[in-house]
Amino acid sequence: MKKNNRKIGLLAIAIISSGFTIYSQTQAGWRGKDQSGIYNETGLLKTWPVSGPALLWEATGIGTGYSSVTISDNAVYITGRKGGKDILTSFSQEGKKNWELVYGNSSDSNYPDSRCTPSYSDNKIFLVSGEGDMVCVGKDGKIIWTVNYFKKYKAKAPQFGISESPLIVDGKVIGTPGGSLASMVAFNLNNGNVVWESPSVKEGTQYVNPLLVEYGGIKMIVTITEGRIIAVNAESGKLLWNFNYEAQNANPTGDRNHINTPLFRDGYILAANGYEQVAVKLKINTDGSQPWLVWKNIDLTPHVGGMVLVGNYIYSSTHDTNSKGRWICVDWTTGKTMWITNWYNKGSIIAADNMLYIYEEKAGHVGLVKPGSNKLEVVSEFQIKKGSGPYWAHPVINKGRLFVRHGDYLGVFSIK
Repeated sequence: MKKNNRKIGLLAIAIISSGFTIYSQTQAGWRGKDQSGIYNETGLLKTWPVSGPALLWEATGIGTGYSSVTISDNAVYITGRKGGKDILTSFSQEGKKNWELVYGNSSDSNYPDSRCTPSYSDNKIFLVSGEGDMVCVGKDGKIIWTVNYFKKYKAKAPQFGISESPLIVDGKVIGTPGGSLASMVAFNLNNGNVVWESPSVKEGTQYVNPLLVEYGGIKMIVTITEGRIIAVNAESGKLLWNFNYEAQNANPTGDRNHINTPLFRDGYILAANGYEQVAVKLKINTDGSQPWLVWKNIDLTPHVGGMVLVGNYIYSSTHDTNSKGRWICVDWTTGKTMWITNWYNKGSIIAADNMLYIYEEKAGHVGLVKPGSNKLEVVSEFQIKKGSGPYWAHPVINKGRLFVRHGDYLGVFSIK
């Protein structure tokens, strides 16, 4: 096999979710710069050796977790759980450990491992601990400010613990405590002071990382509460609209888990989650008024793995049960299910250079997939055999490298 050109391009890292241009690497975080799970890289391998892509470096001792890496110009950041504490570890681009920091207490839920993918902006790292501490850390590994916004707003953590990665918007850090006092809160990036508080919709928060949408000259932040999709003005905190998500189900129960960051393209938002929640595509308005429903799809039910929009098709996996799922393709325009296919199990998905990367949660198989509306075409695969626990972390692509996490293990592979 001929090797591709090794000149490395520059790109930011979630994932997770949820659309993703080459940029100056001043900001990075969950599933890439715009949270779509699509990484703007070129010259990547279109097939892998039978043994998988070459391992560049690996690390253990990072603490257990399901979070992804975040990458700045000169460092790689990842969170983990050790002894009931949430920790942040910084590595050099070559894998040398720079420092390790305890930044808060981990969740006391039955899934206590770290889930916060760090957010990076203006030479600072922003995190949320399992107990709701919003923390700002300098590149030197020292805490600059911290505020527990769940305690501050008397909010109750969701059943399986707090799973938020902070969204950075125009010098503000966004948190979503939910509850009776505020659905969403913006903190000053430099000192942690409250900038605005959005009105409560009287529902608790979920496990969704909010999505920044800019449309019609308005910047809005979209997230999902226990039963609603809401949008908040990013400048003022004004609640622009809320859509009754739960009511779209054939049998509304008000008792579902929402995990995946929505997708956005050209004035349309797609929300899809597991637990038999119907997927919905909404058309939003340029004046920020109430959106309207375009279509619904009962097959598109991603559990914890997110989804990507490549061309005119949505690719994801289904939540058939907590331990079983398949892979799916849905037409973006019509909402028609194109195919549903078994491949080991459900899992996470990202995309780059017109290829899909899927990471199934049962046994850690990583697949390189040629996107298409006729079938799931896996062209290469390999298996992550180190680490323990569920394979729930979303992979990340940066500078021709594939970052794959499994529990206390991180592997970095060359895919250029």
